[in-house]
Amino acid sequence: MSIAKFEEIQSWQEARGLVKEIYQKFIECRDFGFRDQIQRAGISIMSNIAEGFERNSNKEFINFLFIARGSCAEVKSLLYTALDIGYIDENFFRYMFGRVNKIAGLLNGLISHLKANGKKK
Repeated sequence: MSIAKFEEIQSWQEARGLVKEIYQKFIECRDFGFRDQIQRAGISIMSNIAEGFERNSNKEFINFLFIARGSCAEVKSLLYTALDIGYIDENFFRYMFGRVNKIAGLLNGLISHLKANGKKK
């Protein structure tokens, strides 16, 4: 695996799309605390992938990928809240939950690859 820049990482690309959808869906949400939290959690996924990639060691990169994976869990938890209080319907919940699970799976694969091969580039 040869990656020259973080924009080439599939999990980062998927996270970028997720953030766009979160912003579009909740742009008119008047619950500013909730809106801010789900936006920040989504951004945290892509930001930690990018920041970790730019670190000088795979150990640090892996650590940031674990943080990104934790942010995936936060987004999923917030999606449950959004569903439970009526901000989103069941179909959108399932769609977004699937997107987040895909990102988490990609992160798990990247972590496993880095642990096994010891190189990101």
